[in-house]
Amino acid sequence: MPKYTSLLSVLLFVAASANAADHAVSVGGNGLTFSPSSLTIATGDTVTFHNAGGFHNAVSDTGLFNSGAASSSGWTYTTPAFNTAGNFGYYCQIHGGPGGAGMSGMITVQDNSPPPPTFSIVPGITGSWYLPDQSGHGFNVEVLKGPGQDNGFLAFWYVYDNAGNNLWLVGQGSYVGDTATLNVQSGSGGLFPPNFDKNRIVRTNWGSLTLKFTDCNNATAQWNPIVPGYPSGSMNLIRLSAVSGVACP
Repeated sequence: MPKYTSLLSVLLFVAASANAADHAVSVGGNGLTFSPSSLTIATGDTVTFHNAGGFHNAVSDTGLFNSGAASSSGWTYTTPAFNTAGNFGYYCQIHGGPGGAGMSGMITVQDNSPPPPTFSIVPGITGSWYLPDQSGHGFNVEVLKGPGQDNGFLAFWYVYDNAGNNLWLVGQGSYVGDTATLNVQSGSGGLFPPNFDKNRIVRTNWGSLTLKFTDCNNATAQWNPIVPGYPSGSMNLIRLSAVSGVACP
C-alpha cells in the first residue's frame, strides 16, 4: 500500500502545480505602499513583486522570502511557491517593519488541494480481519450480493464471554461508503449434532457494531453492547485473509 500512497501524493502535487498561478504586487511608485497590500492566493501559487519606483525591497516577516537588498532599480522578484496555507506578512526594510508596521502587506494562502479520495466498501473486503496483538479472536466479514441484499453486510465476531467460553456474535446490517452499521445478536440453547434442534435456539440482542474501512487492508471496529457486563470499545483491524477471485478495490 505505501507505494500507491506515494504515487497518489505525486499525482496530487503534479496536478496542483499544473494549476498554480502567479500574482503581481507593485512596490512603491505612488507612495510607500504595496499594491495590492492584501492578496489572497492558493497553495502552490507564487507572487511576483515589481518595484514601480522608490528605494524598496520585500521581505517576509518569517524569512520565507526576501527580494534582496533595497534598491531603486526597477527590480522584479518572484517568491517560491506557497505550499502551506496561512497568513504571511511582509514589509519593506527601509519603510516598514515586521508585524504590519509602515510599508507592509499580507498574503493569505488558501488550501485548494482536492480532498483525498475516500474508500468505499466493495465485495473484495470479504474475508477474515483481526488485530495481531490480540490474535485468538477476530472477525469474518461478508459483503452481501443478490436480490434484496443491496448494500447488505454480515459480520461474525469469534470471541469469548466474560467466563472465558466461546462467544459467537453475529452482526447484520448495511453499509454506506466506507462504513458498515450492524445490529449484533448472540445465540444459545443449541446442542451438538445430531442432537441439534433449531427450535431451542435463543437469540439475544447483544448491541451494535460499526466497521469503518480505511482501505482494502485496514479497518476499525467499534462496538456498543446493551448486555450488562460487556464494555463498549474499539480496535484497529487488518486483513488476515481474502476470498480467491474477488478483487479489492
